[in-house]
Amino acid sequence: MSNKLFLSCEEANHTCDKSQYKEATFLEKIKLNLHLIFCAACRKYSRNNAKLTKLVRQKPVKLNTNEKSKLQSTFEKELMKHNN
Repeated sequence: MSNKLFLSCEEANHTCDKSQYKEATFLEKIKLNLHLIFCAACRKYSRNNAKLTKLVRQKPVKLNTNEKSKLQSTFEKELMKHNN
């Protein structure tokens, strides 16, 4: 991460993800909060991230083998689209 005070949206989203998993430094959190003051899109990303984390922590996802295979297959197909 660069030493500048203001983050790009990409950097802000990455820092948001790190913060979610308690991996962001104090300075990164300050820079993120400063960015969020001015950027509505990243505030929305941050809110959605927080909602997703809360949902995952509340109720663990339990899939049977068939559901896991289908989910993995769908994920791999989508990943291939984005890698090409």
